[in-house]
Amino acid sequence: MHKTDRKRFAFLASNSELAQSARNTFVHRLGDCDVSEADVIVALGGDGFMLQTLHTAQHLNVPVYGINRGTVGFLMNEFSIDHLSERLAAAKEVAINPLRMNATCTDGSHHTELAINEVSLLRLGPQAAKLKVFVDDRLRLSELVCDGALVATPAGSTAYNYSAHGPILPIRSEVLALTAMAAFRPRRWRGAVLPKSAKVRFEVIEPIKRPVMADADSRSVQDVVSVEIESAGDIVYRLLFDPDHGLEERLIQEQFS
Repeated sequence: MHKTDRKRFAFLASNSELAQSARNTFVHRLGDCDVSEADVIVALGGDGFMLQTLHTAQHLNVPVYGINRGTVGFLMNEFSIDHLSERLAAAKEVAINPLRMNATCTDGSHHTELAINEVSLLRLGPQAAKLKVFVDDRLRLSELVCDGALVATPAGSTAYNYSAHGPILPIRSEVLALTAMAAFRPRRWRGAVLPKSAKVRFEVIEPIKRPVMADADSRSVQDVVSVEIESAGDIVYRLLFDPDHGLEERLIQEQFS
């Protein structure tokens, strides 16, 4: 391979000692460049840092290869200090569309955020939240009494969604998961699987008495009165995975663990 044919890597790492140490070793061996000049971004950390990196690289159209140097590594590849160039050459790419959240608050302000895993609504006070649930502008639940509710992508279906007893979605499925957390009324309602094209709107009943927050991949908005969520088809995140250890295989494994 000619020197001019070599890939340019940008190594990003979380603040943990493990991640920073690995970054220093990779940079020493393979060099480093700014993310704006990179052919591949290598993210060293856990899933939280991967989400942060994907949001940072949103406008660059550069694939991101994660290496697990954190606690949770569902979106990451296994750590090895050797043969990174060969692993990257053999890696398989998965394209993911995030969710777009548009939230309106009690003070009239509007907030837009993107979420790769899920958008969730959570009660802020001691009383349960009361929500109206619309799908494509059609009222589906006139009153959902719960601790919260979320909409998850296939990539995020094993995260908060799964902990709330929501379904695990195949990565190539064109669907979203709508899941309630600790639903009190309707007591037996566990959520729904919706087309990827669906637009979900939550309206908060009694927002002053029963305050609710909205969260998009840890980007939080307080005291919301309504939240619209839909897939952002105009935005694509590119993730790289080692062969036979891709996101689709991990989603299947998670259901048998």
